[in-house]
Parts: sequence; structure tokens; C-alpha cells
Amino acid sequence: MRTSSSKAVRLTLAACATALLTSGCTGREAYENAFGLGWPKPKSEQAETMYEVWLGSVAAAAAVGLAMYVLIAWTVIRDRKKSEELPRQVRYNLPIEVLYTVVPFVIIAVLFFYTAVAENKVNKLSKNPDVRIGVVGFQWNWQFIHLNDKVQVTGSPEEGHMATLMLPVNKRVQFIETSPDVIHSFWVPDFLFKRDVIPGRYNAFEIKPTQIGTYTGRCAELCGEKHDRMNFTVKVVSQGDYDAYIARLKQDPNAAPNAMSAAIPTGDN
Repeated sequence: MRTSSSKAVRLTLAACATALLTSGCTGREAYENAFGLGWPKPKSEQAETMYEVWLGSVAAAAAVGLAMYVLIAWTVIRDRKKSEELPRQVRYNLPIEVLYTVVPFVIIAVLFFYTAVAENKVNKLSKNPDVRIGVVGFQWNWQFIHLNDKVQVTGSPEEGHMATLMLPVNKRVQFIETSPDVIHSFWVPDFLFKRDVIPGRYNAFEIKPTQIGTYTGRCAELCGEKHDRMNFTVKVVSQGDYDAYIARLKQDPNAAPNAMSAAIPTGDN
């Protein structure tokens, strides 16, 4: 018996290790993703709001699923065949039918309400954000313009250089996006947010990063042949580090505004 138990434990550990390795996640990522039911741990104020809606939706779905399984099990046990006699036949049950009609509408209404509240909060724009960032998605990389300081950084896929976006922690950052060619999509998975970058149109949104760290950004819209090269890096740093970074950019002639950065309006949107 002891040998069998040890073998079972070893097989279980091996299965867990295999699942972890093949998932492509670190142990910490796997833990966070499991706790978040598929979502990364939020790294911004707006992401926390969406994260709560996600967990609430999953909880509601789990409760409905559990109730259905309980009802199925109750029916299977209560109404199992006991004899060859035909059970009593009924045409309808009005209270049950009313219940099955009203309850789904109530669930949908509650989910819709909290989703609308979260959406309004996430899409809210400040009149005076702490930082304003212009985002230009182009084939095949990104340009980020620090509009308050009139400097920019541009990625170059030919040189293997990804654009890096530096942001101060716990500051409200407003983004203004556009594109000179095709539709792209600005996406930082850890911010639980993405928004399309559309030619001839300015899309705006705000994010307040809440945790210092380095995060990967991607284009979430299939934009052509070299779509896979449209990655970028977001670094959330302290205010002091951000100010030092901006000071260095102002000394870099390559960071001066150019024709592409002129596509973003410098005034309040």
C-alpha cells in the first residue's frame, strides 16, 4: 500500500510539473493566472475595475452552473424509474416557467449594470492628466510621444529595436492614438486593456499604473506581413526615474519631434 501511495504521489507531482512547463508560465505567473481564472494580476487602477467585473461574472456563471447540476442530480434521483408504470403526465408548470424566465433576466440585468459602471469608469478622461502620451502605430512598430515634454521614442524593427514606453507610477496617464497606414491595436496584457489604433482617427484612454515593473506590449490587430514584430516594452518607474529619463531624452537629437509625431495634436483633446 505504501508503494502504491508513493507512486501515486510521484505521478501527481510529475503531472503538475509537466503542466507548468508546457504552459510557458513561471511558477508565479501560473499562480496568478490560476487565481485570476485566466487573467493576469492587474497592474493599473483601471485594470482592477475590470478584474473585479471578470471575477464577478465568473462567480455568477459558477453559481448558475452549480444550480443546474444540483437540479439535474435532484431530478435524476427523484424521478428515476421505479416501475413499468407510466409517470403522471403534465402539460406545463406555470410557476416554474415564470421562474425560468425571470431569473435569467435578473442575472443579465445585474451583470449589464456592473459592466456599464466599470466601462464608464475605465473610459473616463481627465481634463488635466498628469502625463499625456501620443501613440502612433505604424508598419511595423510604434512611436511614443511624451506630449508634455515634446520628445519621442520610435521603434525600428529593421534594427531589432523595440520601442520603450516609460511611465511614472501612480500617475494618471492619458493616451492619444492614431495610425498613418492600417489599423493596429495597443495592448498591454498586464493592464487588462487594449484599444484599436485607427488611421485618420484619434482614440483616447487613460491608465493609472499602480506597480513598478517592466511589461510587454503587443499589437492585438493583424496588421500585415510583419505584425509579429510590433512588440514594445512598458516600464513603470518612480517619478524621479521618469524625470531623469525625460531629461536624457531632451538631450538626444533623435528624440526630437518629427513628421510622424506631428500626427498627434499637442493641445488638450
